[in-house]
Amino acid sequence: MISIVIPVYNEKDSLALLHDEIAQTAAKANLDIDVIFVDDGSRDGSWDVIAELARRHPLVRGIRFRRNFGKAAALSAGFAAARGDIVMTLDADLQDDPAEIPAFLRALAEGKDVISGYKQVRHDPWHKVLPSRVFNFMVSWVTGVRLHDHNCGMKCYRAEVLREIRLYGELHRFIPVLADARGFRIGEVIINHRPRRFGSSKYGVRRFVKGFLDLLTVKFLTGFGQRPQHLLGSIGLVSFVVGSVLLLYLAVTWVIRLWDKEFAPPLHERPLLIYALAALLLGAQLMSMGFLAELITAYTVPQRETYSIAETTEQRPPLAG
Repeated sequence: MISIVIPVYNEKDSLALLHDEIAQTAAKANLDIDVIFVDDGSRDGSWDVIAELARRHPLVRGIRFRRNFGKAAALSAGFAAARGDIVMTLDADLQDDPAEIPAFLRALAEGKDVISGYKQVRHDPWHKVLPSRVFNFMVSWVTGVRLHDHNCGMKCYRAEVLREIRLYGELHRFIPVLADARGFRIGEVIINHRPRRFGSSKYGVRRFVKGFLDLLTVKFLTGFGQRPQHLLGSIGLVSFVVGSVLLLYLAVTWVIRLWDKEFAPPLHERPLLIYALAALLLGAQLMSMGFLAELITAYTVPQRETYSIAETTEQRPPLAG
């Protein structure tokens, strides 16, 4: 079975059309599918459409959040509910073409674990395309995972990949990077990107600021997530050594000045003393933070989910007793 997870936020007009396209593709390619719509706090009646689709089609399921928790939380809920050995993600705005699903499956069959879509020809305004391309180049350069379009919402995964990755914040766009850090094989396919037919884009300039900060987080998680002292301790050690050398130099000049008052100004008149003390203290603090981070990493407490589900289209089992 192939589980298709679709995050939804105020996209009621496109949902029925998207389901019809998915169903047609599945019938044409003889695919066994399971469609999961995750309503991320929509206020336009999207949940009513999802509930109706689930009532009419047994393979459609819906999950509704109490409020908007973000795309990463919506994907996490969908991944947790997925039943298939293969999981696909699609955006709900009809810009991702469900007819491309067989191409993802063929690429996955070639031995890859994650396949990311590449919108080679994009039907978005330039002020959205240009920053996205800059961001994609930066992510590829920083992480070493060479993809043309890290932001593409159309991706395909083997289920075991998603069982090893925990999403929070806005890390959904970095799933291939997180998977690569776990040793999974990453691939890419060119897909058809279509103009938006309904509504408006949910992303603005703030997304790129958040994306850059998330990139720093991912770089730390993938490079030093299990050994934070290697980063914090290294920087701290350099700072501590620099501060110690400067203080030693100042101590030597102070001793010499005891005999020769003209050799150097008094210590309290030298800004270098402040810089040396700051470097020494900063180095000690960073190394201490590194030790604490190592303790937290070694004794991690499981985190609870970052979302709260109000209801699903599946019947709840009766409570025991």
